[in-house]
Parts: sequence; C-alpha cells; structure tokens
Amino acid sequence: MKTVQMTLDENLVKAVDSAAKKLGTARSGFTREALRSALKEVRVKQLESRHREGYKRKPVKRGEFSGWESEQVWSD
Repeated sequence: MKTVQMTLDENLVKAVDSAAKKLGTARSGFTREALRSALKEVRVKQLESRHREGYKRKPVKRGEFSGWESEQVWSD
C-alpha cells in the first residue's frame, strides 16, 4: 500500500466518515472501495463508447441476425 495525501472539502469528509462508520470500515477502506467502484464505472463507460463507435462504423445490416430469432423463443 502507498499513503497518499488528498484535499477534500469538509462536508465530503463528514459524509465519508459517516458512511464508513455505518459500514463498519475505516475512512481509507471506504475510500479505496469508492475509488475501485469509480474506476470500474469509467472502464464500463469506455467499453460502451467503443461498442457504440463500432456500430457507427459498421451498422447492423437488415436481416443480419434474423437467423438467431428462433433461438430466442422460450417454450413452456
């Protein structure tokens, strides 16, 4: 682990401390998890953007997936 110094406004520190206490963790543990979550969200957004851009460059053609439609039918 590496120790880092951050500047946060007082209200954010109070909110983090309150949430950490409710979760039974320390400020640093809560912050680590929040940063991991934020980084995961950034990665998902990047992948979604690449996905969109791919379909813009190469749009789906009419009937391209029609062969798979029967596979989507659920029988009782």
